Amino acid sequence: MSLKCAIQLGIPDAIYSHGKPMTLSQLISAFPIHQNKKPDSHLIYRLMRILVNSGFFALQEVVVGKTDLLEEGYVLTNASKLLLRDNPLSVTPFLLLGNLFNEAMASDARLVTSVVIDKCKSVFEGLESLVDLAGGTGTVAKAIADAFPHVACTVFDLPHVIADLQGSKNLKFVGGDMFDKIPPADAIFMKWILHDWSDEDCVKLLERCKVAITCKGNEKGKVILVDIVIVEDQNNKDIGYDNHAHDHDHQSYETQLFFDMLMMVLVRGRERKETEWAKLFLDAGFSTYKITPILGVKSLIEVFP
Repeated sequence: MSLKCAIQLGIPDAIYSHGKPMTLSQLISAFPIHQNKKPDSHLIYRLMRILVNSGFFALQEVVVGKTDLLEEGYVLTNASKLLLRDNPLSVTPFLLLGNLFNEAMASDARLVTSVVIDKCKSVFEGLESLVDLAGGTGTVAKAIADAFPHVACTVFDLPHVIADLQGSKNLKFVGGDMFDKIPPADAIFMKWILHDWSDEDCVKLLERCKVAITCKGNEKGKVILVDIVIVEDQNNKDIGYDNHAHDHDHQSYETQLFFDMLMMVLVRGRERKETEWAKLFLDAGFSTYKITPILGVKSLIEVFP
């Protein structure tokens, strides 16, 4: 959080451009903020104190003005040089990626959830509670909570993800590790989560889900997944790009395979065929499942203990 704040204020670049140790007052003056909105010097002092302690900046004495008085000034370290925007090896874009990633996921979630709520209302019938596992900032859970006021919804994600997020009458945010313990509920909802993980990790996570939906002797519990189910194109070898009859199926299959490559490269996960999904469910102790295609390459999968 402190490092992200320093990057957003442009502190590494300001110190670099200054060309010599930069005092606290000089640093604050360089901020791209209107004079009336400049932060209190003590706040920036405290921010820089933790960043110096963490090794991102260092202190050196410097002569200020025409006097012989020495003041402490901030200089870059090898770590903060990697935060310079013009450095070919800059990691700054990755530190600023969080908001972009969250918004991209939220945008997809809004579209998918609207379709699920509109076309699959029966999926939520009889539920009194639901946990949106790895639910991020709660886009999906908020939509479900609004559409089904009788369902108590919980967004469960890492503590730093849900920090400072506010719930509502039937929506709350809980921090924790999904591989450790999942809050009990009638249903566990996961949108594009399991394709991030290996088969072994998926089985572990599904086992945690089963405990969460059955720990109170609940017989109506289930896991609800929104994920890709690869439907292999049996006629793939015979399909040409000019064959309009099969073009849509071919493109959907191709898109699923591209997603599979993306998961393999980025997170060592994978997209799965129905037989591969079924094996995961069986290995995790579930008895049956139901697959409903909903939007593009995505399907809704209900998994029952």
